[in-house]
Amino acid sequence: MGEDERKERILDAALVHVPFDGWSDATLRAAAGDSGVPLALARALYPRGGVDLALAYHQRGDREMIQALAVADLSALRFRDKVAQAVRLRLEGADRELVRRGSTLFSLPHHAADGARAIWGTADAIWTALGDTSDDLNWYSKRASLSAVYGSTVLFWLGDDSPDHQGTWDFLDRRIEGVMRFEKAKAAFRENPLGKAMMAGPFKILERIRAPKMPEDLPGARPN
Repeated sequence: MGEDERKERILDAALVHVPFDGWSDATLRAAAGDSGVPLALARALYPRGGVDLALAYHQRGDREMIQALAVADLSALRFRDKVAQAVRLRLEGADRELVRRGSTLFSLPHHAADGARAIWGTADAIWTALGDTSDDLNWYSKRASLSAVYGSTVLFWLGDDSPDHQGTWDFLDRRIEGVMRFEKAKAAFRENPLGKAMMAGPFKILERIRAPKMPEDLPGARPN
């Protein structure tokens, strides 16, 4: 059994314990016992215990969303509706109590950065899956905007008792509409005389900002 399979088995075993013990070391210990993986090895695979388990669960959700988007027919949708559908697929594939426990964990100051990176990763996964090719400042602004939309929508969803979570989807549409208005305003600014002057002057340095690139000399990197 390989390392990835062991990690998945531990995570699967952990899920039934999270509603009672949270994403914690107690959950890791119970999951190790249930999965038959020695506790020492489980700790090596998840060195920060519950935090790493929670992040692994979040990343699994991102992968499942990407798979669902790959087989979904989005051709008839406006782009903003494609984004909304991606967020909806992401939440519909998640367990609300497990996410609630994760939100509690990542609200702690010493784990807040992990939570922020996880949300950013979800936003990046959505934009990438929908074919985003930006490599400048827009790469960052798109992910920052969607991170804010996703994070606030998750919080609304956690407290939403409306039928079929319709309140959440309406909230999501309103948040995306706000982002679209911002994008339109940004485009209009770039096209008006003042905006053009600013972009050619004080803001010209922004043109140097580029999306992060993976080093090409890493093992497994594709040759040019």
